[in-house]
Amino acid sequence: MLARLLAAYRRTGADPPFGDPMRAHGVGMEGYYWRLTDDAAGRVVVAICGVARADDGPWAMVILAAHPGAFVRVATTRTAWADPLGLGVRAERALVADAGRLRVDLGADAWVDVALGERREWPRRAFGALGVAQAVPGLHQYWHPHLLGGRAVGRARLGGEEVALDAAAYGEKNWGAAFSDHWWWGQAFPDADACVAFAGGRIRVGPVGAAPTAVVVRVGSEHVRLGPPAARMATAATDGAWRVRGRSPRFSVLLEGDADDSTAAALPVPLPAERALEPRSRQVLAGRLAVTLWRGRRVLYRGESALAGLEHGTMRPGRGEPRS
Repeated sequence: MLARLLAAYRRTGADPPFGDPMRAHGVGMEGYYWRLTDDAAGRVVVAICGVARADDGPWAMVILAAHPGAFVRVATTRTAWADPLGLGVRAERALVADAGRLRVDLGADAWVDVALGERREWPRRAFGALGVAQAVPGLHQYWHPHLLGGRAVGRARLGGEEVALDAAAYGEKNWGAAFSDHWWWGQAFPDADACVAFAGGRIRVGPVGAAPTAVVVRVGSEHVRLGPPAARMATAATDGAWRVRGRSPRFSVLLEGDADDSTAAALPVPLPAERALEPRSRQVLAGRLAVTLWRGRRVLYRGESALAGLEHGTMRPGRGEPRS
């Protein structure tokens, strides 16, 4: 009985304290995202898999994108599988991944195969990046960055050339019934032992609307999370600029990002029941993101990356200015 109640609860998208958000929930969409940043080569590789649920079974959207070269390849598969026991996903031969390996095959000129080692994973805590919101049923989207550093070692072919990869690795999972009307997101490795990620969007819980943002900063072995309700957050996001401020009783953070919107990749999101894709995201693969983190009045960390990922998603790509 208890197992059935827990399964029904997780099908709302929520996870209990000390639950594992990497496990598939059984919601409309389970999203998996990896970002590999090779500072020495000035290269970024992004792999995305969205496992969506239609009436006739699960299917998947798979994306492989890279900078430089504005390389983007998108495919769908008729079948897919998301692991209900842990981090794992399979979209036919297009993508197979778990905690230790990522393989994408979208054709002879669009593939990546890397081992994920030296992993700096989210620490064991009662809640993930969303804090207590992780336990709230029925949100549009849930978000959790599970891999905040590590090494991705292997090879890739991204159009005209095959390249060796030895890159910093970031991974996250998002899930829910539907995408928000507006959302904003970013991730960067400002230094070799620092990682920052943020995500937010417009949500509605019953008659109440909000536009929360959550921020995670890892500096060495310290992990700082800021987001409602423990922290006051203020966000402004457009197609070319991102600014996030957060303050909790112990920490404060300021993120400032900018990018040339003409370089943004127009990426789709899945419409689960329709087995279709809708172009709603503009994601810059190599923008600028500066982060300053304070503990009290003391600067705990300050850094900047020129290879940041920055995203703005709307109902009409390239329009609107979400604020919170």
